Amino acid sequence: MFGQKPSLKEGTAVFSLKKNGDFNDFIFGIVTGVDGKKVGINGVIVNPVGLKNKIAQGKTGERSQEILLHPTPDNVVLALVYRVEHENFAEVIDLDVDKCDILPPKIYAMLDGWIRESLPEFINTVLSLSPGSERDEAKRVLKNRMDTLTDPTLKRTLYAVCRSLKILN
Repeated sequence: MFGQKPSLKEGTAVFSLKKNGDFNDFIFGIVTGVDGKKVGINGVIVNPVGLKNKIAQGKTGERSQEILLHPTPDNVVLALVYRVEHENFAEVIDLDVDKCDILPPKIYAMLDGWIRESLPEFINTVLSLSPGSERDEAKRVLKNRMDTLTDPTLKRTLYAVCRSLKILN
């Protein structure tokens, strides 16, 4: 009546973690194969270096550390407002060792679009500039980027993040 519970199979969108120093990087991608407790994932691994730097500088609170220690599909967007490094990820993870959560297709598309559209760089540029003409120009560029997005979930999330950061005045 309500449909089946999603299962871990080829073509399923997933979220996983990989330890990187004191904190975790996060992975989101598509399952390419399942062999017992081994799962092949093809996607993106993201190192939220901007948030890590803010923590090292003492410019964040407990919530930021929580995001890096225990990232979830719900809270990683908050790490994506700062500079990130990302690269393609095509590896096998072990379910006995690694966390692997199934992502709803809309959330996967939003996270994938966020990285592929380079949104962290646009937002970080605005946040790092002092008030003035350069910051106003960076806001216009970000607003233009928002207006050209076609994915409604990505667009809605970006607007919500920008409103909460008081970027859109």
